[in-house]
Amino acid sequence: MRSASVRGTPRKGLMGGVAAAVALASVSLFTGAPASSAAPAPRVDNPYSGARVYVNPEWSAKAAAEPGGDRIANQPTGVWLDRIAAIEGVNGGMGLRDHLDEAVSQSGGQPLVIQLVVYDLPGRDCAALASNGELGPDELPRYKSEFIDPIAAILADPAYADLRILTVVEIDSLPNLVTNTSGRPTAVPACDVMKQNGNYVKGIGYALSKFGAIENVYNYLDSAHHGWIGWDDNFGASAELFAEAARAEGSTPANVHGFITNTANYSPTREPHFTIDDSVNGTSVRQSKWVDWNRYVDELTFAQAFRQRLVQAGFDSGVGMLIDTSRNGWGGSARPTGPGPRTNVDEYVNGGRIDRRIHPGNWCNQSGAGLGERPAAAPASGIDAYVWMKPPGESDGASEEIPNEEGKGFDRMCDPTYEGNPLNGNNPPGSLPDAPLSGHWFSAQFQELMANAYPPL
Repeated sequence: MRSASVRGTPRKGLMGGVAAAVALASVSLFTGAPASSAAPAPRVDNPYSGARVYVNPEWSAKAAAEPGGDRIANQPTGVWLDRIAAIEGVNGGMGLRDHLDEAVSQSGGQPLVIQLVVYDLPGRDCAALASNGELGPDELPRYKSEFIDPIAAILADPAYADLRILTVVEIDSLPNLVTNTSGRPTAVPACDVMKQNGNYVKGIGYALSKFGAIENVYNYLDSAHHGWIGWDDNFGASAELFAEAARAEGSTPANVHGFITNTANYSPTREPHFTIDDSVNGTSVRQSKWVDWNRYVDELTFAQAFRQRLVQAGFDSGVGMLIDTSRNGWGGSARPTGPGPRTNVDEYVNGGRIDRRIHPGNWCNQSGAGLGERPAAAPASGIDAYVWMKPPGESDGASEEIPNEEGKGFDRMCDPTYEGNPLNGNNPPGSLPDAPLSGHWFSAQFQELMANAYPPL
């Protein structure tokens, strides 16, 4: 439901001016004992440990050009491959080889992680028009031959063998087959199509198989977020579906190094002022309108619990989790400083929750959002890293219909005047006005994210 693209300034020397300074300065953000660059080594348990992380010079230049943006322009972000043309680069921007070449340069002979979001499934993102893709529901052969195969061929180039290449495989796909198909109140016909034809499962299995055969590639499979699959009837079903995809098209669960939650979403890493075990006057927090019987209130508790359920489904016991913290800080003047009043459970939760969205199902360019925890390796048990996989400042979707050749539709969840639908409890979407197409630079959002950052900048 959230898309970003490989695009931006033409590749002419790449690392010039401010972008060069901030990018080269930032590759040591993930600390640890430096290792020498020798022959390609077997995969490590946590690719982020002891490694630097790639700073995309295109994003860095855009961030640095914003007032105050130099404060974060040195942070590592994900590189999104969201259409076939992105492999070679679009509109004069960097392509995949350009980014990998730059990553080798940034590494300076030290271990370096480059984060790639692989995002072009047939019938992509069946429940959200803003990030629909270029391939139709039945175009699995094109997905394999024109998207996955060329990416795999580039990643396997010996020139990149010393990089730790991390792939985030197809966000916003498999969970839709659990929550948005027939028999659910949030059913979407397009998701029924993808469940019936099996092309999400087959496409992801194929990608995992191709990338998993490359020794220095680390596959992380998208696992939604707590406000999507944290309920009892979604939790286990999602884990089992992920295991099915990991066994499709010649793949095995061994090809999945880890999972990522909250990609391009806004769910807080931690809710500091209440827990799922709290009660008010004998009423459980789970019965509040906000929590609505979910078993989790934030991403850290969800990710740690879901990791255990994934192991039960057949994934390796050492599988690690990532949490996208790029936009889940919820700081600024609206951030509560303590629990809500204990007059009733709703006032307690609403008064204390740092997630200030109107509804946890709201996902597009959220008003009031802020930058979250800075990228960091091994921040908590079972968590490989906090990451900024979604580059802050890149739109989730246009707030009005904009004709384009990128396959991206207009989703009313990005329109601040919309009255909502069953996916968000028929609430307003809480989105910012005047937003561009998904993946395009949105200065107003970037400024708001900095203003509401927590920890503050």
